[in-house]
Amino acid sequence: MPRTPLHLSLLLIIVTACTIPAWSQDQPAGEVLGTISGFIEDSLSKETLVGATVKVNGTNRGGFTNKSGYFSISKIPAGTYTLTVTSVGYVRREYVVTLARGEARKVRIPMRQSKSTSKEVQVTADRDEGKRQVSISQVNIPMEQLSQIRIGGEADIFRALQMLPGVLSSSQISSGLFIRGGSPDQNLVLLDGMTVYNPTHLFGFISAFNNDAVKDVDLLKGGFPAEFGGRMSAVLNITQKDGNRDKFEGLVGLGILSSRASLQGPLGNGSFFLGGRATYLDLILNVIPEDPESPFPNFNFYDVNAKITQNLSEDDKLSISGFLTRDALSFTQPGLLFNVGIGNRATSARWSHIFAPDLFSNVTVSASRYDNGFAGNNAGFEFSIDNSITDYTVKAEFEWFTAEDFTLKFGYEGAIYNFQYLQNTTGRTDGSTQTQSDVFQLNIWDNIHGGYAASTWNVDDYTTLQTGLRVNYWGDRQELLFDPRVAIRYQLADGVFVKGAWGIYHQYLRLASSPDFSFFDTWLPTDNSVPPGRSQHVIASIETQPFEGFDLNFDVYYKSLDNINELRQNQRQTRSVTDVFYIGNGRAYGAEVFLQKKMGQLTGWIGYALGFVYSQFDSVNQGNEFRPKFDRRHDLKITAMYKFNERWEVGATFMFQSGQSYTGATSTLGGRMPGWDGGIVMVNPSQRWGLRLPSSHQLNLNVNYNTTLFDLPFRMFIDVFNVYSRRDIWFRFYDTSKAIPSVTDVRLLPILPTLSCELRF
Repeated sequence: MPRTPLHLSLLLIIVTACTIPAWSQDQPAGEVLGTISGFIEDSLSKETLVGATVKVNGTNRGGFTNKSGYFSISKIPAGTYTLTVTSVGYVRREYVVTLARGEARKVRIPMRQSKSTSKEVQVTADRDEGKRQVSISQVNIPMEQLSQIRIGGEADIFRALQMLPGVLSSSQISSGLFIRGGSPDQNLVLLDGMTVYNPTHLFGFISAFNNDAVKDVDLLKGGFPAEFGGRMSAVLNITQKDGNRDKFEGLVGLGILSSRASLQGPLGNGSFFLGGRATYLDLILNVIPEDPESPFPNFNFYDVNAKITQNLSEDDKLSISGFLTRDALSFTQPGLLFNVGIGNRATSARWSHIFAPDLFSNVTVSASRYDNGFAGNNAGFEFSIDNSITDYTVKAEFEWFTAEDFTLKFGYEGAIYNFQYLQNTTGRTDGSTQTQSDVFQLNIWDNIHGGYAASTWNVDDYTTLQTGLRVNYWGDRQELLFDPRVAIRYQLADGVFVKGAWGIYHQYLRLASSPDFSFFDTWLPTDNSVPPGRSQHVIASIETQPFEGFDLNFDVYYKSLDNINELRQNQRQTRSVTDVFYIGNGRAYGAEVFLQKKMGQLTGWIGYALGFVYSQFDSVNQGNEFRPKFDRRHDLKITAMYKFNERWEVGATFMFQSGQSYTGATSTLGGRMPGWDGGIVMVNPSQRWGLRLPSSHQLNLNVNYNTTLFDLPFRMFIDVFNVYSRRDIWFRFYDTSKAIPSVTDVRLLPILPTLSCELRF
């Protein structure tokens, strides 16, 4: 393995560390200053809180908790101080600390959840108190709101994210995320630091993440910092629950599509969480009378989340996480048989260590495997395809609170990939009983390394500057790539901030997938036949609070997309990546408006996005630029949730979008052989994705009722998907089975009411 990446990573860290402003290391002569650091946690479960703000009253000092719930505030003179701690959904807490001269004081501050729906001021969280990050194009939705957005009785993270402006899907039944012109494979999906390659179930109908197991969800739609690499468009960073450290508790939920259960509680010097979910659609289909001429497919899935957390010492915590999913589909009818199997297996071990009050670290070792298999028999022609990607990754991340106004993050990430692909077809030769087989097999190993350093500098009371550089080394091509990134935030007026970001992003992996059917995705490396993908982000934003409790953001962005891919639909022989994909370029630009209310009886958001996406491939559409299928010009999203009292809650989501693009037809060509009653009709396509389907819109409603059953908390959920039953068009095709071809629309789901419930114990 080359030594160059490690040497460059160390050099990068040293160079960036040397840029620390000289004044940040100064302190008044003769005065020894102290540090207050520690964790913010839930008072009942002892679960650490992400993104809580901590302010030292009477000073301009403050901080916020990272993904581990840790904060550090340095350069504090000796004295007695009151810390004000705020977090969305929790009662504001004031905590008194007495700091001796030069003392490094560690605290653990419990926060009480707010049960009030009328006194909104109690849970108000000032997002600017002590924050060190620019947070451009970053959206964090409280888990309580995420759990209320349901489909088929299931709360779903991806469904909630699709209700954000600039986040699109290919259809109503897909949970794949197209973010600001990028395809789903351009999104980095992390679960406790491990990469998840296929985050969906049910052919994309719901995601593979069980809401019960999730503590925090962050979506970075663009301009993300140097600590994230390997993807061109966006980052979805999900943190699983550690589990209740104080007592055992569990949950059982029953729904139309699936059921779920979870258990958590104290374990040793820490806690555990175990959750699972499974569908029983196959059992339901078994009791439904079946038409032999039109049989039902047999389908089932399950997923399991597990996590164990142990405090090894006051400064050391070890977390072991696991994630397992499996989907299976089989279908049999005369002359046709096929089976599909898809699964994820991932595990990670993370060691969190506090070297000093101002130096925090995470070391993560993870393994992730995504595999799929497809086998069948069509009129004696047998075929099978097996594909997998295995990812072994190690990450070392350091966060150094060098001074009150300067924070440095640096680290190293190395990954070894194994791609396997096996295709086997067997059929009879013409006019004989002999069979012939065709076997194609790939087994590719590759390695990628990255080192990064990023700083956040509060230049003055009005300006925050964030800079970073990521160096990537690609083992297969022995190629070195540089990703510089910069972001800035300036306080234009009281409560009004102007933000900007620019960055370069590279990607090595590519996904072979049809835009309509995502159940058999194949990940491939960027081999020597094609260059790596590259994007450049330019973002400008205005952020303000027009009313108490409301956040308002305006974003404009431009994204260049170089060396992107388009699947070669009819390719049969593949020996390199260029045989699978057309390689071209693209661009995306647009504007977004987002108004959000996180607290009070009425919560939710309104978002609108105006987006333009264009692609260009020399071998597609005669080399002319075209808009991709997932381009939607106008995108309006409204989400509202209202809590009447402790028993009743109602919610609604509404979306209106421009129709998707599709490829039309200019003419047809027919032919007939002598003595043959049949014929062949071919459709001559028009411009690639040159036409649009009608606009789509949909209203969903849900009602939640909270009560008790056997003196245990019990909740019932009624949700109505597609209230006024508008069946949008999934895709449009040309039926050439008749003499005169016709246009046929395949439509999506009608109104779908469901009932589900959950019992906590």
